[in-house]
Amino acid sequence: MSEKPLQPATRLAHGGRRDKSAHGPVNTPVVRASTMLFPDTAALRAAQGSRTDYGRLSTETTRALEDALCEVEGAAGCLLLPSGLAAITTTLLGLLAPGDHLLMVDSTYEPTRIFCNGTLKRMGVEVEYYDPLIGAGIEALMRPNTKLVFVESPGSLSFEVQDVPAIAAVAHSHDALVVADSTWATPLGWRSFELGIDVSLHAATKYIVGHSDVMMGVILCNVATYPGLRRFHCEMGLTVGSDDAYLALRGLRTLAARLAMHGQHARAVAQWLQVQPEVDTVLYPPLASSPGHDLWQRDFLPQYACGLLCVQFKVGISKAQVDALVDATRLFGIGYSWGGYESLILPVNPSRLRAVTAERWAGKAMVRLHIGLEDPADLIADLERGFDVLRTTVP
Repeated sequence: MSEKPLQPATRLAHGGRRDKSAHGPVNTPVVRASTMLFPDTAALRAAQGSRTDYGRLSTETTRALEDALCEVEGAAGCLLLPSGLAAITTTLLGLLAPGDHLLMVDSTYEPTRIFCNGTLKRMGVEVEYYDPLIGAGIEALMRPNTKLVFVESPGSLSFEVQDVPAIAAVAHSHDALVVADSTWATPLGWRSFELGIDVSLHAATKYIVGHSDVMMGVILCNVATYPGLRRFHCEMGLTVGSDDAYLALRGLRTLAARLAMHGQHARAVAQWLQVQPEVDTVLYPPLASSPGHDLWQRDFLPQYACGLLCVQFKVGISKAQVDALVDATRLFGIGYSWGGYESLILPVNPSRLRAVTAERWAGKAMVRLHIGLEDPADLIADLERGFDVLRTTVP
């Protein structure tokens, strides 16, 4: 009788670990190594070109993390990098060449946009931004030299949910690759490769690590893209330390449990926020009233929703009032990251970062929230304090 596939939470617990028959520790040890020694020249030559001939290429610790991530998301290969941004830039540099055309989603992460407008343009790659809601209409933007379509769903700050299967079908019909920033989804939140994605990127700094103490990026590849990206990754001399890999692997083990709490708490806070008189829209795709909810239900796995959302205030609520709300909270830290155990709050302005959809976000103040593992009743009480201050602040 064939064995049933393991469920995601089980794969998280067992991926990258040694066979149960082997004697040794539960957790893969931290192997700090640069030089690898070989018993003879034959073994030395046999190892050349593999991941085991030099410490920069891998250690037992980094290989365990790579294997576990592949197991969880269903990837053919994994590459580790010093940050999420490094995962994005390395992928774009590794897949694009001068004269190529890149279709970049307009709701992309700001540092990705800076890289596209700077380094990629300087090296002769033509970057064109597209409306994240374009769906199959992206056909009209495809060119003979379009080599890559980049998606980020939900979008950074504005949380548009993209029709990734429709976009991927068009891209592949033109022999273009599809690369996704999957950080919001996490390796559990969607079946990226089944949706048509060729390369799935993560800022492991966020939910994979989960404790706000490690910077790391992850490139997860399908069969076709892994060899070339692995070669480029090696040529660039990119690596991560085994201590960081160990912490990321430890965080990965509890990802399913943490996401269950993040999602539950975020829904409770989002439901409270949407009935506040000053709030226009709560941008949180798992919420039934949020734009893009239907696509999110179709393409994402609801039990693994994360805790990142945005609040769009009604016209008339000023920047000063939003700043007052943010400053009045006590449990929400003010900071740029997210994905850790702690709650965060940050005023944002997507319109200043858009090339083709700026008008959609103009004129309304917004704030981004990461809902952590604190009790949601305490978080709501903290936000109530902030809203009380907002209401007494002169616009």
